[in-house]
Amino acid sequence: MKIGIDAMGGDHAPLEAVKGCLLARKLYPGITPVLFGQKDKIKEAFAQLNSDPAAFEIIHASEMIDMGEHATKAIAHKKNSSINIGYKYLSEKKIDAFIGAGNTGAMLVGAMFSVKAIDGVQRPTITSVLPKLNGEMGVLVDVGANADCKPEVLNQFATLGSLYAQHVYGIRNPKVALLSIGEEKEKGNLLIQAASPMLEMNDRINFVGNVEGRDLFSDKADVVVCDGYTGNIVLKLCEAWCYNLKKQGVENEFLDRFDFTQYGGTPILGVNETVIIGHGISKEQTFTNMFKMAQDVVNSQLIDKIKMSF
Repeated sequence: MKIGIDAMGGDHAPLEAVKGCLLARKLYPGITPVLFGQKDKIKEAFAQLNSDPAAFEIIHASEMIDMGEHATKAIAHKKNSSINIGYKYLSEKKIDAFIGAGNTGAMLVGAMFSVKAIDGVQRPTITSVLPKLNGEMGVLVDVGANADCKPEVLNQFATLGSLYAQHVYGIRNPKVALLSIGEEKEKGNLLIQAASPMLEMNDRINFVGNVEGRDLFSDKADVVVCDGYTGNIVLKLCEAWCYNLKKQGVENEFLDRFDFTQYGGTPILGVNETVIIGHGISKEQTFTNMFKMAQDVVNSQLIDKIKMSF
């Protein structure tokens, strides 16, 4: 399986991206990394690691999109960027998946411009893992791709998140809930109140009603749905909470399961090809796990299952 990587994306690229490629090929023989980026800098990274770049396919990209650049403008004007060329290969099916830890907005916009949204999907979305106190895993959707949402978009997020939880994480008949300020139907803002009846009528999901913030780590729901503005705040709060507890010397298996390096990244749910977005501070292990996540998504045939549902 050929998996492309934006070797220039992330705060520690290309060195850590190259490390991730080397480790992924060692751990997962079925994965063939294809690197996109400035060839001279990528080869320098291989030299620092005393590794032979000739063993890898490296596609030269003269430009790179920086973290702070405007996503749409960068995708439109930097045609020779590692992200754009990677997406070109993906759209032409020269690679089976594409991963990157660079500019998240550019990865999202690039996906929409190249491989495009699946017919019927209004807004592709991204997710985060929600570790449960019982040892299981859950999914939070959306976590930043769509700050403002309409009720019907939340309904689609519910379907996308449910399919992802079922086919990638192996959760049977996942319980889906809306994140609100109370369990009662009448609680919540206008968005939640309008979305709730739509999810109730959605026969493609197992809707269990509203959950509150205190329920995120319980077994009340496997998939928690919210707009990207709310979801991103929840995600960053969880990250800060874990970081500060660990900084104070707290050691706990539950806290360890919030470590993003374990999961690699999140797929963009709702586009026609497999794309994985990673954290900007990704290092070797995170990149390696991004490769594994991409392999799992491709092998699960998730995209075909999403297409059948829309």
